[in-house]
Amino acid sequence: MKRYILSAAVVAALAAGGWLVMQPDTASEAEAATPAKGDPLVAVTLPNTLSEQAQMGKRAFDATCAACHGANATGKMGFGPPLVHKIYEPSHHGDMAFQAAVQAGVRAHHWKFGNMPPQEGLTRGDVANIVTYVRELQRANGIE
Repeated sequence: MKRYILSAAVVAALAAGGWLVMQPDTASEAEAATPAKGDPLVAVTLPNTLSEQAQMGKRAFDATCAACHGANATGKMGFGPPLVHKIYEPSHHGDMAFQAAVQAGVRAHHWKFGNMPPQEGLTRGDVANIVTYVRELQRANGIE
């Protein structure tokens, strides 16, 4: 009888040990899933082509906005939100919201990146081109 109990205990110990070894390393997975500072926050599908106005907007965006909002408006962890996101769809943040944000800045209200300061050196036309670029990116990603 003692031999059966000892055998059962050994089998249970081996099974428990095997189970522990086979468990995923959740700490490593969580670290891998957490973007590092400066990493893009969303994946963006680029349109096949950009209109001429959107191409001008991309140049202005890259020069002024990408430092915080990331390349192709993907956002940057620790800097600024993605603009290719449902929150910025035209029915929630119309084109004039972008004009106002550039001119006066924006108090943080959707994201925890802090307030956006006004952006100097951009004309209303520059911002209109940037908005066209962002809207074309959004449409390419199913945001209408």
